[in-house]
Amino acid sequence: MKINDLLHKVYGTTPNDGNLQPKEAIAYGIAGFGQNFICTIIGSYLTIFLTDALLFGADGVTVGSVAGSMAVAYLMLGTRIFDAFNDPIMGSIVDRTRTKWGKCRPYLKWMAIPIGIMTLACFLPAFQAKATSSFIIIAIIYVIWSVVYTVADVPYWGLSTCMTNDTVVRGNMLTITRLLCTLGAGIVTVFVPIITNAVTSKYKYTVDDIGQIMLDKGVTADVAQNFVGTVIKGQELANADTLKMTYFICAVVLVIVAVPMFFYGFKHTKERFTADDNPPSLGHNLKLLFKNKELLLIVLSGILGGARMVYTYTGGLYFAKYVLQNEGMYSLITLLVVPGGLVASLLVPWMSKKFTKKWAYVAVHIFGGVVMGIMYFVGYDAPWKLVICAIALVLLGIPQGVNNIITYAMIGDTVDYLEWKTGERGEGICFAMQTLINKIGMAVGAFIGVISFAAAGIDAETGFISQEGANTLWNMLVGAGVISMFACAVPMFFYKLTEKRQAEMVAEIAARKK
Repeated sequence: MKINDLLHKVYGTTPNDGNLQPKEAIAYGIAGFGQNFICTIIGSYLTIFLTDALLFGADGVTVGSVAGSMAVAYLMLGTRIFDAFNDPIMGSIVDRTRTKWGKCRPYLKWMAIPIGIMTLACFLPAFQAKATSSFIIIAIIYVIWSVVYTVADVPYWGLSTCMTNDTVVRGNMLTITRLLCTLGAGIVTVFVPIITNAVTSKYKYTVDDIGQIMLDKGVTADVAQNFVGTVIKGQELANADTLKMTYFICAVVLVIVAVPMFFYGFKHTKERFTADDNPPSLGHNLKLLFKNKELLLIVLSGILGGARMVYTYTGGLYFAKYVLQNEGMYSLITLLVVPGGLVASLLVPWMSKKFTKKWAYVAVHIFGGVVMGIMYFVGYDAPWKLVICAIALVLLGIPQGVNNIITYAMIGDTVDYLEWKTGERGEGICFAMQTLINKIGMAVGAFIGVISFAAAGIDAETGFISQEGANTLWNMLVGAGVISMFACAVPMFFYKLTEKRQAEMVAEIAARKK
């Protein structure tokens, strides 16, 4: 079988029929791959950059009257929620956009370089550790980054419904695209902690290391305490300076690789289903949103599920770094999720056909809640318990993989539902809800991670955490995931849009247009 024939089979497309072709679908996926390089370096590591490289998680460090770690938590939560509620505005702008390239594609071209510039600005090594001024500047930059990123993210996901209105083809394209997005995010998630752990390992002294240094230098008992304090302080400051430069270099490399992928996605995709009527206003779009009850159920489910994968965000890295004493273990935590996610992603088309998207979504999240509940009660403080947790992480890749794909496909179906119901498609406002869900999930993940960091009593400057603090960190991270897994399944029991009904609506829409 020729490669082109294989690709047509994979995507469910027909050669030279004037509709979506594999080359376009691949270009769409490549743009998502690059986008997730940038999204992940910010979403997973900006918080760590603030607490561990700029030392706003160190004991006694404040921003005004607020503890440094709590200031970071509020910044992550506030900015992401602000950004999430910008998405409907951007969705409305997309629906009003009219260019020779379409209404979604041009944003990939226009925003690639601004996103790259603002990503680098977030990790500038010139920021001074523990300085309130640095925190204020980076907070402003982060807000600007979030707005710039939204301007590209909303139209990117809306583009999928402009490329094809065939729910099967669109589902196949989104399945492969989400696989590429997961791969892009996974590369960043796996390799950045390995790199940072390697370059900072020389600053991580154990008690025995310090004892040997004291012996070599002939330090006497009467000055031992001051000497140890000096060694630790020097070690942590050197560690922080190294982290600052390491994160910046990682950001530079990722931006250089990712930006051309935005342009590639723009150049090799085509919009076929874009409304030519008068562009709607924001107020009109919001009214459309509230007429799309199926979409609102998906949004509610996504918000309730914001904490289901919190251990793969900042909190998981804190657990690896301070409890397991090796931040490189975070790479293993994220890698363990990958096999289940890949298998689930490949099975999504079959699951959707066999059980429908709705019941596949509900089933995997109930399954995920049970698995995380077992993790919660088993714990982590023995080798056999860690083995059980490792198996659980592999299994948790299943709901993650299914969720990453099915929600996009379901939202695509709600675009068709909205057109059937009102005569208007509203791709921008509908897919703005998907990016809203994603951003609220990132906000909740970062917020719970930093709140857990503070509740556990971790001092980023000394790296100290008590056993009680370690237990607190575990209970907050895993417990939040259990609740979130079960909660997100509840709204979907009321979701009525089946694959059969979607096909009937598309046929009715086509008949009306004739």
